[in-house]
Amino acid sequence: MGKRKSKAKPPPKKRMDKLDTVFSCPFCNHGSSVECRIDMKNSIGEAICRICQENFSTTVTALTEPIDIYSEWIDECELVNNVDDDGAE
Repeated sequence: MGKRKSKAKPPPKKRMDKLDTVFSCPFCNHGSSVECRIDMKNSIGEAICRICQENFSTTVTALTEPIDIYSEWIDECELVNNVDDDGAE
């Protein structure tokens, strides 16, 4: 008679690190001054600088994280800067 085969335990799930919710401002370059808020009821995400009072709003989905709102803000800033550079030629 042989031994019963024991089932191998599945490996433990890796915990994902928490993403930041506070970032540096692209206008005043002050570190940790931009706070991102998500209002799921109204589907609005907002990034606001506490120092220079600059803000950015965008629509959000259920999968949106604060880093996504901040990244969209940075992308919009770069897009506006590139349009200004192209028009100056």
